[in-house]
Amino acid sequence: MANSASGREPITKHRWIRLAGLLLVDTVLVNAAMMGALFIRFEGTVPSMHWEFYRTNALFFTSLWLVSLGLLGLYNRLWQYASIGELVSVIGAVTLGSGFVVGSQYLFFNGFVQPRSVLVLAWMLNIILIGGSRLIWRLYRDGRRAVKGADCRDVLIVGAGDAGVMVAKDMDNHYRGDVRLLGFVDDDPEKQGKKLLGLPVLGSRADVTQLVERYRVDEIIIAIPSATGSEIREIVSLCQETDAAVKILPGIFDLLDGNVTVSQIRDVQVEDLLGRDPVKVDLASMSQYIADQVVLVTGAGGSIGSELCRQVAGFRPAQLLLLDVCENNVYDIEMEMRNCFPKLDVVPLVKDVRDRASVDGVFKFFGPSVVFHAAAHKHVPLMESNPEEAIKNNVMGTFHVAQAANLNGAQRFVLISTDKAVHPTSVMGASKRVAEMLIQHMDATSRTRYVAVRFGNVLASRGSVVPLFKKQIAAGGPLTVTDSRMMRYFMTIPEAVQLVIQAGAIANGGEIFVLDMGEPVKIMDLAKSLIRLSGFSLDEIPVKITGMRPGEKLFEELLTAEEGVDDTDHSRIFVAKPTDLPTEQLDRTMRDFVKGCVPQDADETEAYLRCFLPAFRPLEDAEVPASTQKPVVQAREG
Repeated sequence: MANSASGREPITKHRWIRLAGLLLVDTVLVNAAMMGALFIRFEGTVPSMHWEFYRTNALFFTSLWLVSLGLLGLYNRLWQYASIGELVSVIGAVTLGSGFVVGSQYLFFNGFVQPRSVLVLAWMLNIILIGGSRLIWRLYRDGRRAVKGADCRDVLIVGAGDAGVMVAKDMDNHYRGDVRLLGFVDDDPEKQGKKLLGLPVLGSRADVTQLVERYRVDEIIIAIPSATGSEIREIVSLCQETDAAVKILPGIFDLLDGNVTVSQIRDVQVEDLLGRDPVKVDLASMSQYIADQVVLVTGAGGSIGSELCRQVAGFRPAQLLLLDVCENNVYDIEMEMRNCFPKLDVVPLVKDVRDRASVDGVFKFFGPSVVFHAAAHKHVPLMESNPEEAIKNNVMGTFHVAQAANLNGAQRFVLISTDKAVHPTSVMGASKRVAEMLIQHMDATSRTRYVAVRFGNVLASRGSVVPLFKKQIAAGGPLTVTDSRMMRYFMTIPEAVQLVIQAGAIANGGEIFVLDMGEPVKIMDLAKSLIRLSGFSLDEIPVKITGMRPGEKLFEELLTAEEGVDDTDHSRIFVAKPTDLPTEQLDRTMRDFVKGCVPQDADETEAYLRCFLPAFRPLEDAEVPASTQKPVVQAREG
C-alpha cells in the first residue's frame, strides 16, 4: 500500500522476474560489448595479457556496469514506451559505467589500463547494444500498428501540430487494437507528404472527403485547439459531408499546461463552432472588490444569475445573497451553493424587484456592497404581448434595486444589459435601454458606481435558440428559423459572466461596457450544424422558415451610431462613449416609480418609451441596420 501511495510500482513476483531478466540480458550485453571492443581494436587477435586481464576481472567490471545502469534508473522504466528521453538515460548510464571502469583500473590495478581505444569502443557498443535492447520492444509495438482487429476503428487526425502528435501518442498507447491511426491532415505545405511518428501527412483539410472515402475512415479527430470559430466551422462542415464520426479536442482554454489525453476528446459541440481566444481576467482586481464583501445577485436562479453566483462564490465573499422571484430557482441555486461552497454564508431571498418595500428591506438588513442586477424579463415575443410588464420589471425593478443601493451605501451596481437595447425595435430591448439611461443618470449624483454591461445571446440560456433547437431535434424536427438571414452574436455563459465581473472591477461609474462577442453567426447555419452534430441529415430533420416575430430584428448591434467605443485595459471589454440623457424625463419617471405609477397597457407603454426613445417604433416600421460591422475602437487618451 505504501509503495502505491508514493507512486512507485509495487514489488511483485512479476517485477522480480522482469528485473532478473533485464540483469541477465545486460550481463550478456556488457560482456559482449567489451569482447567486441577487444576484437575490433586488435583486429581479431587479442594479446593474451589483455584477454587474461578481461577474463580474470569480468565479474567485477560487469558489476560496475550494472550498478551504473541501476543508479540512473534503467531498471525502473516501462520500455514499451521508450523514446528519446530513455535513450538519453542509456547514454548517461553507459558513460557513468565507463567512468567506474576507468577509475577502478587506476585505483585497484596499479595503473594498468586497457588501451583508450578499447574503452571508447566498449562505450559505443554498450550504447548500441543496451539502447537497442530497450528500444526493441517499442519497435515491436509500433510494428503492430498495421494489424487491424474486427472491431478496430480507422482514425484520421486533423492537425499535425503538437496537439495532434500528443493525441496520436496517447491513442497509440491506450487504445492499440481498438483504433488504427491512418495519418494526419494539415494545411501546412511543409508537412504534407512527410511522416510524423511514422504516420503520413496525407493532405490538407480540403482532401478530407476524398481521404475518408479512399481509406474508409471510421472516425475523424480535430486536434487544433487554437483554431478560430470560423476555421472549426469550415472543418466540421467538410467532415460532416462524410460518413465518418467527428470528434474534437477541446479548445486551448480547456487544456492545462498543454497536456492532452484521449479522455478529453469528445463529440463536437456548438460551443466549438464559436471558438474564440480564451478569456483572460485579472483575478487580483476581481477578488479585491468581491472578497469579504456582502454580494447581492438578483435573478440569481436564471442562466446568467446562477453563473454569477458560481463565479462570485469562488472569490470568497463574506455573504452571498440569492434573490429571485421564483422559489424553485432560489432553491436550486441555494442547494448548489451549499454543496459546492459549504463554508460560504448563503442567504436565499424569494423577493420581487418590483416590490420596493421588499427590496429596501433586503438592503437595510444585509447591507450589500456589490450588486449584480440580472433580474429581467428577456423574452422578446412575450414582452410584445405584455409590454407594460417589461416596464414594471426591467425599468421600475432596476430603479428599486439601484435606488436601494444608493440609499444604503453600496459600492458597485452592475446592470446586466443586452445588445437588444441598441436601436431597439422590441419593447424588451427598449425597456433595457431605458434601464441603462436610468443608472447612468443616478450615477451622476450617487457615491455608488453604476455601470451596465451589454452583450448578446448566451448559449444554453433559458429561452435562447440552442435549447429550443435541441428540443426540436429530440422531437424529430423540424427546426424553426424565423428568417434565413437572421444573425446573432453568441457567447458561452461562463465566458460572458467572467467579463461581467471583470467589468465591475474596472468600473469608475456611469459606463456602459460592451463585450467583444466575436463574429456574428447565422442562425440558419447554427441550425444546420446542430442537426449534423446530433447525427442527422437535413433530409431527416429539415429547417422550416416561419417568418419574423413581433419585435424581432434580423441583426443585433452592440452600439448606437452616436456612441462609438473606447478601449479599456481589458482587450475584450470596451466602453460606449456617453450620450446625452433625457434628464427631466428620467427625474419624472423616478418620481412616478416612487408613487407606483407605471404604464398600464400597450398604448401607454409605447408612449412612455417614445419619451426616452423618439425613434422607437414597432418592427414593421423599423429599418434593418445597413451593416453588422463592429464600430472602430478608439484608444483612450492617457
